[in-house]
Amino acid sequence: MRVGFALGGDDGCIADARQHAAAFLDQAADDYGVLVPVRAKELTQLVVSELVTNACKYAPGPVLVELGLTAGAVEVVVWDSDPRVPAAWAADPGRIGRHGLEIVKAVTEGLSVESEAVGKRIAARVTLPGASGGTRLGG
Repeated sequence: MRVGFALGGDDGCIADARQHAAAFLDQAADDYGVLVPVRAKELTQLVVSELVTNACKYAPGPVLVELGLTAGAVEVVVWDSDPRVPAAWAADPGRIGRHGLEIVKAVTEGLSVESEAVGKRIAARVTLPGASGGTRLGG
């Protein structure tokens, strides 16, 4: 099961992205009987929020989001127009802000960043409990 949507980058796009993610996982339960645990749903919304926030903050133009659900994970892909590859900063509890990528790395498996002909594509997987490869749901 997969869904994609475009965001304009306006002030409400982060909340819209979180709502789309929740609706997608609810639809999986309604249409296919796939029950995603509350914790995995919350982490998916967190990952979507952090990746879309970075895209809206640093890249001009639209943001594209794709969500997928497999037997073992929720897959989140965010595309933006900025070709620069982000990097997590060294841990610094005194730093205000710029923790988004650190958070995403802490709660996901298989985080990847790929340069595209235009912009970049960031993909992350929120592993579901009981899936092979372990689970990061405890964070």
